[in-house]
Parts: sequence; C-alpha cells; structure tokens
Amino acid sequence: MTRRDALLSGLSSAALFGCSPAGLLNGFSRITGDSARLAVGGASFGGDPRLKLDVWAPNRRSSAPLPVVVFFYGGGWVSGERGEYGFVGRAFAARGFIAVIPDYRLVPEVRFPAFVEDGARAIRWVHDHIAEFIGDPRRIHISGHSAGAYIGAMLSLDRHFLVDAGVDPAIVRAAALLSGPYDFYPFTEQRGRDALGHWPRPLETQPIHFVRRDAPSMLLMHGTADTVVRPRNSERLAAALRKAGAAAELNRISTDLSSQYGRGRGTMGGEQLTGNEIEARMGTNRNPAQLREMWTSWNNNVGSPMRQEYQRMVEIANAGARELGFADTGAMWRSKYDMSPDEFAALTERLWQEVRPLYVELHCFTRAGLNRRYGNAVQPAEGPIRADLLGNLWAQEWGNVYDVVAPPGSGRPAYDLTALLERAHYTPERVIRTAEGFFTSLGFEALPQTFWERSMITQPRDREVICHASAWDVDNVNDLRIKMCTRVNADDFVTAHHELGHNFYQRAYNTQPFLYLDSANDGFHEAIGDTIALSVTPEYLQQIGLLQQSQMPNAEQDRSLLLRQALDKIAFLPFGLLVDRYRWGIFSGQIAPGEYQAAWDRMRLEYQGIRPPVARTEQNFDAGAKYHVPASVPYTRYFLARILQFQFFKAACDISGWHGPLHRCSFYGNREVGRRLNEMLAMGLSRPWPDALEAFTGTREISAEPMVEYFRPLLGWLREQNQGRRCGW
Repeated sequence: MTRRDALLSGLSSAALFGCSPAGLLNGFSRITGDSARLAVGGASFGGDPRLKLDVWAPNRRSSAPLPVVVFFYGGGWVSGERGEYGFVGRAFAARGFIAVIPDYRLVPEVRFPAFVEDGARAIRWVHDHIAEFIGDPRRIHISGHSAGAYIGAMLSLDRHFLVDAGVDPAIVRAAALLSGPYDFYPFTEQRGRDALGHWPRPLETQPIHFVRRDAPSMLLMHGTADTVVRPRNSERLAAALRKAGAAAELNRISTDLSSQYGRGRGTMGGEQLTGNEIEARMGTNRNPAQLREMWTSWNNNVGSPMRQEYQRMVEIANAGARELGFADTGAMWRSKYDMSPDEFAALTERLWQEVRPLYVELHCFTRAGLNRRYGNAVQPAEGPIRADLLGNLWAQEWGNVYDVVAPPGSGRPAYDLTALLERAHYTPERVIRTAEGFFTSLGFEALPQTFWERSMITQPRDREVICHASAWDVDNVNDLRIKMCTRVNADDFVTAHHELGHNFYQRAYNTQPFLYLDSANDGFHEAIGDTIALSVTPEYLQQIGLLQQSQMPNAEQDRSLLLRQALDKIAFLPFGLLVDRYRWGIFSGQIAPGEYQAAWDRMRLEYQGIRPPVARTEQNFDAGAKYHVPASVPYTRYFLARILQFQFFKAACDISGWHGPLHRCSFYGNREVGRRLNEMLAMGLSRPWPDALEAFTGTREISAEPMVEYFRPLLGWLREQNQGRRCGW
C-alpha cells in the first residue's frame, strides 16, 4: 500500500465515523488491533489550556524516520476534542505514519485567525519535537475534515501563518482534506459569520484566495450529497489548483526548453561546439560537408529532443489563452497590435507582398553564386537553396556569403569593418561605448555607471550562458544592462548599436505608468535598435574616425555595400514572417503534432525557397533549434522591425535635411532628430502605435516603400544580373 493509499484509508475512516466517533472507537480499535499506540497524550504547544495534542505511533519500532500526519478535526469551529479522534490517530499509525491530533481554540472564545494560528503553532511543535518519536520533521503532511480541512488548507496555501510561527512552509509536503469550506464568501451561514465575518478583508479568510503554483500537493475529497459544506468548495479549489499547477508546469517546461537550448552542442569534424561557435564558423566555412555536419548536428542535438515538451507547452498555453477569451495562443499574440488578430495577419501579408519581388531577385542572384562556387552536385542552378550554404545557422541572414555570391571581377569592398575595428585596437567594451556615443550625439543622456558595472559584455569563462544578445531595464527606472558575448567584428559592432537602442528606449518611457512601460508595439522596440544599426554607414564610420576619406566607396563599391546589406536585411524578411506563421498554425491546430517537421520544411520552402541539406523525419523538430521557439518569444516583431526601421530611418534622414541616396545617410550628431525621436520613445505604450508612428514619421500607416526606396538602386542591377535565369523555386 502506498502512503497516499494509507492516507486515503485514514481519511475515509474519519468520514465514516466523524459524526459519532466516540461510540465507534472500540470497534475501530479492533480493526487496528495492537498495531498503534498513543505515544504521548496532552502535550502542550501553547499557553492556553486548550492547546494540547496527542501523538500516535506504530507499535512496531522503525529504524528510519517515519512520515508525519497532522490531523485537524471538524466541528464548525465551535466544537470538537482531540480525544474523540483517537481512531484517526490509530488508523494513520497502523499504516506507518506518526499521527498528531491537536486541539485548537474555538468560537466564541476566539475568532479568525486565532484557530489557524493555533494550527500553525501545532505544526511548529511537530517540527521541533517529532524526531523524538521517530518522525521525520522534513516530511510533514496535513489532513483535516470540515472546519479542520479549512485550517489545513489555510496552513498549506497562506505561507504567512507558518512563517509567523517560525516554520519554513516548505516542510509541508502535502495535504489531504475532506469536505472543507474553501470558497464561501459572502458568508451565508451564521457559523461562517460568527467565525470569520468580523475580518476587515474577507477575501483573506478564503483558502482559494491564496492558491499558488508552488503549493504542496493537495488531495481534495468531498461527498457529492453534502448539504452542510457544499461540494462546490472542493470543486472550485481543485480547479484553481489545477490552473496554478498548469502555470507551474508551463514555467517548468519553458525553463527546461531554454536550458536545453543554452546547453546545446553541435559538432564539426567530431569536435564539440557551442551554438555561438557554430554560428561563427558557419559564417566563414566554405566546406559543404562540414557545413552539413554543423547544421545537422545542431538541429538533431538541440531541436529534436524538445519536441514532446514543446507539444505539451502548446497545450497548456492554449488552455490559458482560451480562458482569457482568445481562440488560441497565436490569436492572443496577434491581439497586441491595436487591431483584430485577422487584421494584423492581413497587414503582415500586405507588407510581405510589397517586398517579395525584391526577395525573389535576391534569392535568384544568390543561388546562382552558390551554384558557381559549389556546382550542381551541391547547389543546383534552379530550385531551392540548400539551407546550410547561406552563412547562417538558420539561413535567416546571408551577408556572410557575400564573398561567395558577389560577381567575378566585382572587386573587393571599399573596406572591411572587422579589419577597421581590429586595426583601431577596439575591445568589446569600446564597441559598446562607441554605440553609446551615437545616442549621446543625438542629445540622449549617457548610460549610468551601473550599466558598465552590471552588464555582461563578454562571454563568461566560468559558466554556460545563452549568448543571444539582449537588453534589460531591471528596475524600470535606470538599471539598464545588456547581456552580450561581444566580439570585435562587424556583426557585433552593428548589434551593439541595436541593443543600446532598446536601452535608450526603455529609459525614455520610464516615467510612464507601469502598464505603459513598453514600446508602442513590440516591432517598435526592435525597429529603434535596427534604425540605429542601419545608421552604421560609411559617412558615420568616417565621422567617428574608423574610415578615412580615401576609403569611401566609389559607385561600384557602393553597390557592393548595398548588396551586402540586402543579403541580411532582405533575406531575413520571409524567415521573420514564417517563424510565427508556423507557430500560429500549431496553436490553431492547423499543424498537427504529427507534422511539426513536415510543416516547418514546407513553410521554409514556400517562404524562403530553401531546403534542408539532409532528409528530415517526424523524429526531428528543427524549429526548436531556433532560440525564440523554445523560449516562446513572438517573432513577427522582427519582421515588423525590418520594415519599420527603414520608415524610421527615412524620417530621421528627412528631419536632418539629408540629400543624397538614402542608403548613405548619416544623422549622427543631429540633435533635432534626437529630440523628435525621444518624443516618440517617451510615449511608451500609452498611445496606440499609429499615434507614435505619426509623431516621428508623419504617417499612421506602416509601409515597406522606404525599404524599397533604399534598395531601389540594387533592384535594377539584380534584374540585369538575373537575365536568362529561371527565378523562383
């Protein structure tokens, strides 16, 4: 018999004999025989004469500490004596428990919370003394019937009673309660009004008010025909506990998935590599076999093991979304944009169609370059692109393969930003300080000293961390920080400008009320950082002394810079869209658990025109190998940010009076841009996003036209290059 079965048996006995226990005690004693004994009777646990308890123990001595049950009897808080409940002590003891049955003070001598405080004192006595009876003070369980079940529920759920008694609430391992009142306000019965009606905050008298996700396990039993304490009390408490338990399970799964990602490893030539190392090597390695190994090992080792837990996380998240009135979690995510979920989906589709022609030309051009480098056996001249050849672990940005796809004879770029940084002896901290200087040049206040003391700027050597860059405002005031494994290279130089965009945005709205401490929509937060990152132009690099006038790009080199940007900015757009569209399909049920991998591959082909380098099956879950999926971070914000950043960038350039190609604009040092930008940032979430957009750009509509304008000089050239090729896939 398990301990739970024994507990059930003891409680069932209480239910059978609770109405007239004394008369049935002898009969019950014959059932238990000589297997239990009264170890101590009338032990005092408080100053009041009534605060005494009995301890029952098995007759058979145990060499190991035994679990403990503290049983609180019922009686409407007005009656009851521990001596009448010896049969309960005998039943528990006969089944291997140390059983404690305390008295507590009754109404009208006392009222709430005195009888609960008495129960806490009894638990304290048990914790301090039960080892004397071979009881385990680390394994205390609470049981109770009716009013005693109420006391047990309050002690299990409202931590402060045990804390005030000097006991760690964690020592209560579980509670098994029978026919208790847990949710009965307003007080309709006189006994409830007499015992609890005087309390000025009546919800504090209700156990259900204190349900928490880390509560001890609770077994609730109730007779369906009970007319004294209605069964709905147990039903409602059980529902609340299940809901809190689901939240706890969701939190556990989310934490576990994120931890799995952080611990993830892939290989190259059998060498174990972190995600950060694989990401770096895939940007420079040109060996197709090694690229395939890194891609496959990362996806197999990181994504595939997450599949079952991710499915369960979806179930819990959807249940929570439905309770909030949404069709599913995807609809809840899409509801944050001051329009209906369907309207938002239509908006993103419109924006995608505006830029898709540019992507198709870029895809066609890139595929031709890969085919030229690797040949038909690795990358055919037509059809989709092999995902691991694009210089990025997720094929989301292709700038790292510029050297592979640039036309023969196009010459070297005017400059190599990584080389410029190395030549200037940049350090990771100097990378961050230079990014800060962009914002201060616009008139923003410098970052606080605590930023430099508390941020993680380089990868720690003594522990594993997730190197995905992020920005934080810990206290919603001025405790700004970044978490970044900064390296001295072009990518991290741009990323630093992006991440500090988050920090300066966070500080700009820090005087807003709590509910408005966020960006106008989540795409805005990403777009502000990207707008500043977009400003890392040759003109800006010259202004900060990294680039000399003689190194400024000529017309051909200028196009090369634009191509390199397109390989990142344009190439990202379908990926930025599909990650959430894939998850929207999972949340809505359009993508069943049995087709997680097939749907991912299908959507990657449809939107990006790429294919995996090796065959995939439903044992795989490649989507999980992208950080934002196991971390449950909505991703459409990044798609919006890619569109909005060009809209913000063009507005800033117009405000600064820039004349010339949009892609060469620099507004570094322009205080009027800073003033107008800060006006928008300071709104936070206090206004609908179209109001914030209008404050800086003069329009209320998100448009991809500024992005198209930025790359228009490149588009015509790409079409020329693609003459005679069969574009599309």
